[in-house]
Amino acid sequence: QVQLVESGGGLVQAGGSLRLSCAASGGTFGSYAVGWFRQLPGKEREFVVAINWRGGRTIYADSVKGRFTISRDNAKNTVYLQMNMLKPEDTAVYYCAAGATIVIITPRGYDYWGQGTQVTVSS
Repeated sequence: QVQLVESGGGLVQAGGSLRLSCAASGGTFGSYAVGWFRQLPGKEREFVVAINWRGGRTIYADSVKGRFTISRDNAKNTVYLQMNMLKPEDTAVYYCAAGATIVIITPRGYDYWGQGTQVTVSS
């Protein structure tokens, strides 16, 4: 069983940056692909980016390509999401997820989820 805790969310002006962290404990986090998703109230969870277990393969949603960067440090059991050039439409609760054996963009592919961290981008 893997427990995930996101941190780093907050309020930022458009054009600013935030770095989210997803810290894992328990289980074999280093062997899983990890994804970041985001969700607005009443909306479906939206794929943002995913990274494979080794960190050599990533997939980004078109809406964040060139602005967001995912990375991981398996020695620290942590995955990071660097978010630059933030836009108001990036406002959402951001969740990290683990448990997939391959990089996958659907939420159903992940077994473990964090509690989420709020990101708010003001215009």
